Amino acid sequence: MIFPLQQSTGLYTDHYELTMAQGYFLCGLHKQPANFDYFFRKCPFNGSYVVFSGLSSVLSIIENFNYSDKDCEYLLSIGFNSKFVEFLGDFRFKGDMYAAKEGELIFPYEPALRVEGSILECQLIETLLLNILNFESLIATKASRIRLAAGKKALMEFGLRRAQGLGGINASKAAISGGFDKTSNVYSAHHFNIESTGTMAHSWIQSFDNELEAFRSYARIFPDSCTLLVDTYDTLKSGVPNAMKIAHELKQKGHELAGIRLDSGDLTFLSKKARKMLDDEGLQHVKIVASNQLDENIIQSLELQGAPIDIYGVGTALATGKDDAALDGVFKLSMINEKPSIKVSENISKMTLPGIKTIHRYIDDDNQFCADGISMESEVEYEKIYHITLPEKQKQINSCRKESLVHQVMKGGQTIIPQQTPSELALYTQSRLKQLPDEHKRFLNPHVYKVGISEQLLSIRNDLARKYLKKDPF
Repeated sequence: MIFPLQQSTGLYTDHYELTMAQGYFLCGLHKQPANFDYFFRKCPFNGSYVVFSGLSSVLSIIENFNYSDKDCEYLLSIGFNSKFVEFLGDFRFKGDMYAAKEGELIFPYEPALRVEGSILECQLIETLLLNILNFESLIATKASRIRLAAGKKALMEFGLRRAQGLGGINASKAAISGGFDKTSNVYSAHHFNIESTGTMAHSWIQSFDNELEAFRSYARIFPDSCTLLVDTYDTLKSGVPNAMKIAHELKQKGHELAGIRLDSGDLTFLSKKARKMLDDEGLQHVKIVASNQLDENIIQSLELQGAPIDIYGVGTALATGKDDAALDGVFKLSMINEKPSIKVSENISKMTLPGIKTIHRYIDDDNQFCADGISMESEVEYEKIYHITLPEKQKQINSCRKESLVHQVMKGGQTIIPQQTPSELALYTQSRLKQLPDEHKRFLNPHVYKVGISEQLLSIRNDLARKYLKKDPF
């Protein structure tokens, strides 16, 4: 899988990452071993889970992370130290990464990805890692919610023209990973091995003398993949009747009209009327496509109203992650020089979890997820987990079977897991969503999924917090 950024990527960072890297280098500290964790604190869309997405993009770009001669010239021109810049000219990431599978369901505070390497190399990749994981996970999560609302009906991603610039490239990839079937984005379709699709715009119809002529010309060119946009002038009095005429003409020539598209108005009313008109003409095979500012809530409403829509096209709300502009994922130091490290805060929710950790998922007898436990990687067994911010709350988990969520994905700067297409990732995500109890998937006030920490991790965190705060923070 090829990440669209093909040239040198060392400048894909924030300025302060480079200033810190230069500081480590000039202080002789740049080879210190370090560990960083990626996690988030709050689920987007008032939901209870996140679809972990973007790992393949991160691995691809980090494998090729480097500074070209022009990059180095630029850094010298803005005041960076010549010896440091010379060092960057030969830089390659040589660290290791451990992560949950791409497409996995993850929850607040879980270290879904861990980076091990020198403090300098970990710092240099922070920005790009956060940029990609946060964005793709946001969009994949939105896509999964729309998939839940649409059931088994086809979903098309139409968001490129409303996306935030080049973010639309990865938005299309993440949409497929989250459960969509096709995209209108030809660039992403080519780069990520997904299927592109599209119909027509109103301008096609307006460019002809009349609607019927426009439909007829389009059908002549695309006789086996013809979907007609029927709302340019009058959906029920003009668009659908003209589309039916084309359907009969295609049938006489041995072809079938694929569908009609509704892009405005009351979609429930129009789809029901259009369906009846088509069926009365013996055109039961013609699909109804609906678009126009759709999201999971509108689609859920359309489904509850019995709208006979076969295919949903979703654009702006998906590609922009509406109504949440970003996932708040962070990248925090957890070990330095083989010693656990912690960011302390008077606000316990802002306090990090120290040390090298792993995640176990606990599954009940019905094959449903019941809780996740975060523990030190060296721990073998623990019977109880403690709430991260309210440690007086506990849960016994020894009656459930467990599985490890975190596995090594990069060694010495080289990816060691097989590449998967977004469609393959989507299959995994859907299988995991089936294991997530329904109360965690509802859109309104979903039940909070239980995530806790082991007693050993709790003790290490509390001891470090007391050391730096000079008091008991709990």
